[in-house]
Amino acid sequence: MTEPALFSSFLHVIALAFIALFPPVNPIGSALIVEPFLHQLSDKERWNAAWMITFYCLIICLGSVYVGGVFFSAFGISVPVVQMAGGILICRLGWSVLASNQLIDQEKEVAAKGPVSQMQVRNMLFYPLAFPTTTGGGTISVLLTLSAGSYELVPLGTWAKMLALTVACLLMCLLIFVCHYFAPTLFRRLGTQGQQVVNKLSGFLTFCVGIQIFVNGLLALIRTVK
Repeated sequence: MTEPALFSSFLHVIALAFIALFPPVNPIGSALIVEPFLHQLSDKERWNAAWMITFYCLIICLGSVYVGGVFFSAFGISVPVVQMAGGILICRLGWSVLASNQLIDQEKEVAAKGPVSQMQVRNMLFYPLAFPTTTGGGTISVLLTLSAGSYELVPLGTWAKMLALTVACLLMCLLIFVCHYFAPTLFRRLGTQGQQVVNKLSGFLTFCVGIQIFVNGLLALIRTVK
């Protein structure tokens, strides 16, 4: 693979992974759920809490990326099959965002929650605020699928794709921090309608990404059979 082609593939994987991660992570929606637990904190305490949640999310994402290929190899599952199954799963995630009133349901859930002490917040930063509220089973499934599809015959291509997934995870976690720390300002500016637009657009893009991953897996399986 030539250097321009490798760089193009690198950027493509970053964009694909970032788009695929948006609905399961749902940084805007998850920040809406987490906000009632953070709104009583001072600015410094909110900063620290947002960074800790982001750090835990990054560990979960990177663990999924670098353990994914080993996991599927141990069970003898081929990459094309993983791509097809993962493509279906990603399509389902995208469709669920398109077909649901998720933000409305979350707002009702948030309104029913009462105030929480600072000690309780510190004890909740990993579970349940980072996992599974922000990065849960859907996020792990998407990253397992993408990491399994990153393996190529040329080692350099494999490492380039794994690095691209790492960059996508870093970018998503940076977005998680921004949404959690700036949640009060973000929600005032976006409003309910703006939040719905962002979620629906990400759902459509993710549905398209899922179809593309499924088609790539199907074509790879056909080539393998031939």
